[in-house]
Amino acid sequence: MNRIEEIKAKLRNYPELHIKSDKKSIQVLPNSADGFSVEFAINPGGGYLVSFEGWHENFEDETEALNAFAFGLSNKCRLKEYRRGRFAYKWTVEFFEKGQWIEESTTGLFLFPFWKKPTVRYLHNSLILE
Repeated sequence: MNRIEEIKAKLRNYPELHIKSDKKSIQVLPNSADGFSVEFAINPGGGYLVSFEGWHENFEDETEALNAFAFGLSNKCRLKEYRRGRFAYKWTVEFFEKGQWIEESTTGLFLFPFWKKPTVRYLHNSLILE
């Protein structure tokens, strides 16, 4: 059984999840309007990619990548999404600790419609409760 099949087997404990997968990746789709997709992918050249909507990070260590994937499904993770008009262009992962949200990592696009009105929205999943 490969790693993607192992992840799918574990996620069967959460029948409410909507999952898309192939041989090299698995994606859990949001289950609410304020949720976000979480994806784990095996890179062709080695290593792993974990993404939450537009945010993404490459990992060499499989355990770190799997932990990041699970973190994105938990209620301890929040995604701060920056928009210009309807266009999302920057995402910041936050974690909840000691009663407050703390920023951890940001990914953004270089080109975006900077002339449109800026907004921020917060997305979170509560698929795995910690």
